[in-house]
Amino acid sequence: LALVAMALFLLHPRIYAHSFFNTKDIPFLVMFIVSLYLVHRAFRRDMLGAFLLCGVGIGLLINLRIMGITLFAAVLALRALDLVSARRAGQWRRVLLTGGAFALAVVLTYYATLPGLWSDPGQFADGLDLLTNHPNSTYNLFQGEWLYSRDGPPLDYIPVWIGITTPPAVLLLATIGAAWLLWCGARRPRSIWHGMFPRFGLLLLFLLIAPAITIVVNGSNIYDGWRHVFFLYVPLVLLAAGGIYWLWLFSEWRWIRAGLYVLPGVCIVVTLVSMGRIHPLEDSYFNNFVDRNTPDHLVSQYTTDYGTQSHNGIVREIIKDHPEQNIFSYFGYVKRKIFPEKDRIRMQRLGMILVNSFYSDRPVSSRYYTSRLYNNTLDSFRGMHISPETVEKIIQSTMSTEPILRSSFFNIHLYRNALIYIGKSCEGEYAGSYFLHLYPETEALHYPGERYHGEFINRDFRILPSDIDGIMQCFVITFLPDIPIKSIHTGRSGIWSTRFGFQLPNVEPDVWTSEAIVDSTFDVYRGEDTLVYARNGCTFTDANAPFFLHIVPVDPEDMPAESRQYGFENRDFSLWEAGNRVGDRCVATVVLPDYPIARVHTGQYDETGQLWTVSFGLMTLEVDPAVLANDPLASDAFDVYRDGESLVYVREGCTEGDVVATFFFHIIPVDVDDLPTVRREYGFDNRDFIFATRGARVDGDCVATIPLPGYPVASIRTGQYDGTGDIWSVEFTLPDGE
Repeated sequence: LALVAMALFLLHPRIYAHSFFNTKDIPFLVMFIVSLYLVHRAFRRDMLGAFLLCGVGIGLLINLRIMGITLFAAVLALRALDLVSARRAGQWRRVLLTGGAFALAVVLTYYATLPGLWSDPGQFADGLDLLTNHPNSTYNLFQGEWLYSRDGPPLDYIPVWIGITTPPAVLLLATIGAAWLLWCGARRPRSIWHGMFPRFGLLLLFLLIAPAITIVVNGSNIYDGWRHVFFLYVPLVLLAAGGIYWLWLFSEWRWIRAGLYVLPGVCIVVTLVSMGRIHPLEDSYFNNFVDRNTPDHLVSQYTTDYGTQSHNGIVREIIKDHPEQNIFSYFGYVKRKIFPEKDRIRMQRLGMILVNSFYSDRPVSSRYYTSRLYNNTLDSFRGMHISPETVEKIIQSTMSTEPILRSSFFNIHLYRNALIYIGKSCEGEYAGSYFLHLYPETEALHYPGERYHGEFINRDFRILPSDIDGIMQCFVITFLPDIPIKSIHTGRSGIWSTRFGFQLPNVEPDVWTSEAIVDSTFDVYRGEDTLVYARNGCTFTDANAPFFLHIVPVDPEDMPAESRQYGFENRDFSLWEAGNRVGDRCVATVVLPDYPIARVHTGQYDETGQLWTVSFGLMTLEVDPAVLANDPLASDAFDVYRDGESLVYVREGCTEGDVVATFFFHIIPVDVDDLPTVRREYGFDNRDFIFATRGARVDGDCVATIPLPGYPVASIRTGQYDGTGDIWSVEFTLPDGE
């Protein structure tokens, strides 16, 4: 029975395949087996040394992956059951001793083997947080829908994946084994406490169900099928072995028992035949619970060849069809060492053209290259070989056009559906690995067959040193997918990087003919209900630094309730969320709230601090021309006029310094008793303000208004100051001594 369980475990097609290339999940799976054995051994012997060794094993398990803490919790729960059922003082002392020693061994082993904890014990909490909020993100195709991994899996994600990728015989036998355990537990509840086999079976059920529920409840980041929880197959196989044992135990007829000896053998043979049929693509195995015969059904419903193992077969076909051709698409996951040396050399001699075109449906060759599993296409590619005539046409058309982006490394052109990189050479600093991230206009939009990484489609490529063949430029050609692309981020890690788009956001034409509210690193314009940020000569740093936008309302009650304590509404954004960079021009648009706005504070910052910042008002001011026709009450940097019950500040050619400096406004009354009580000891009323809260730009001039008090005023002293002192100040009396 033990050998049958081992055979069923080793012959799970997906786990077998992952054992060759999965360096994360397989080690945890192996250590889980070791730890589970140590748990069984510890409870069977019930000795201090056995529990200490078990603690060391589980400590190493948690070190490999924090999910191992579920086994730690299960052992403590079983020791707690033993403590409850202990009848004599000697029993519960032994339970406490062994349980405490076990817990201490786990903690000390985990601490000793994770040096980061030595200086920062808080990293344990970081590990727990990582279990729920792993930063990696991708999309999973599950039952015909693309699921964003960081949103967490649906409730049926893990059961369905296990159910459609595990040999059916194992699932059937495990169901029988689980049913038997539940029946035994319901019939004799005390056996769970005292019987070794029922209690270990209960532990298996817990280890099968609890991690899956934890992952769903916490919304953990899980993707690429169920590879993160391959360890769940361990209790599943042991339950299957229990199912075989139960059938044998309760079968009184000899011929039924004989059949039970044959049944595991049939299961093993059927699984071996299935693996042989699809070798070497066992990591894409599906059982008969899904439709495997309808073409393209699997690839339209579930993630299949996430590890791109099928690329090797496609490359074999291409090499066979083009025995003399050195121009190949770069497949990042092709295992070059499996090919003969002469073919490896041809794959490395990329010439001056490197075509990177995963699954392109844009034909430059008449033949499809495919890799199939059952009757389903896993991968397809058309366009591997580009004729010299096509290359020459692309080069001539590209060289005569203006690049969409210039950089010190490559000029990038757009030719129909292809992105063309043109550099000086394919050698020296140009040789190496490059990345190309394509951001769709809609984040959830997925291009079938592409390597999708959360927000973008990833197409890494590599340039190898090669003969120049008389051509002085290095050409890289990549065909774009047939979906709307918002922006592209490309470069060589640590050396060169750039991001750009193809289309600027739509802006009302009259915005560009109006005067900018702000002239700064970015010019800011006012649309009907938007702010428009624009910059010519926009650099990579300008485009990637985050923008902040603080909106100060006329009435604080207009703001969302959560923002009122701060006095402004915050709307941070990035250029790539609100706009685009085309060539060296950046444009972004932000919709303004529908309540009256007094002023706006905006700018950009990075990890070092603010890159630029401005403040400006958005109040609409209308000044009676008759007011400005009178002589000003005072003249300095600003002219001050009387308009009924208000004073009007006006300056032609207002600068940014004028806008951000603070105005002081001191009112000296005829009678000090007219002042508010808190101001009487000073002899004047102080009403400091900044231009953005009381003013706006009107026809290129800066205009601000401030109301006068309702009591007689002897004189007024006003002006502006900054951190160094007064910029200007004047003192005057109102007409007729009002």
